[in-house]
Amino acid sequence: MIQNLASGVRAFTSNVFLVTGETTALVDAGANFDVVARIEAQVDELDRVYLTHTHPDHVKNLPAIREAFDVETWGYDPENEYVDNAIADGETVQIGDDDYVALHTPGHKPDHLCLYAREAGVCFAGDLVFENGGFGRTDLEGGDRETLIRSIDALLDTLDDDLAALHVGHGPSITERPIDDVELAARAARM
Repeated sequence: MIQNLASGVRAFTSNVFLVTGETTALVDAGANFDVVARIEAQVDELDRVYLTHTHPDHVKNLPAIREAFDVETWGYDPENEYVDNAIADGETVQIGDDDYVALHTPGHKPDHLCLYAREAGVCFAGDLVFENGGFGRTDLEGGDRETLIRSIDALLDTLDDDLAALHVGHGPSITERPIDDVELAARAARM
């Protein structure tokens, strides 16, 4: 099961997805709200925290999560203080009951990852793409529009047309033809 623990939070934060199953994990940690209490209301322990990238709105809750659950983090850049373990492009990781392939998708930030479970039809897209063709900012340090476009194209080439759910870093998850939103983002980023 996948739940957005940041749902209803009015502070500036990313979405925080709790995925339960064989490997109970968070995808992103969020910022500026008591995520620990929200985790504790759902589960007794966490096995892992996966980071789509390390912008502050996705990682500032990590110190509290690490302290409460004695859990390590996985992300693309092991040199970053928030990443305990590296995930390589193309590596497979378990989240919940499914295997996800990590896709290095820079452009919004150099350490950006998307996590895609083909069999489950689920993708965690971080801040690469959003609902209605939105896409990640490229005006922050490390951002680059041309690189972002290549990353969106690579994601689009990887995803199956029957993708069932696209969980994004901000805003609602997309569960009705999410591939259409990714295609729209690819076009919008070129404008």
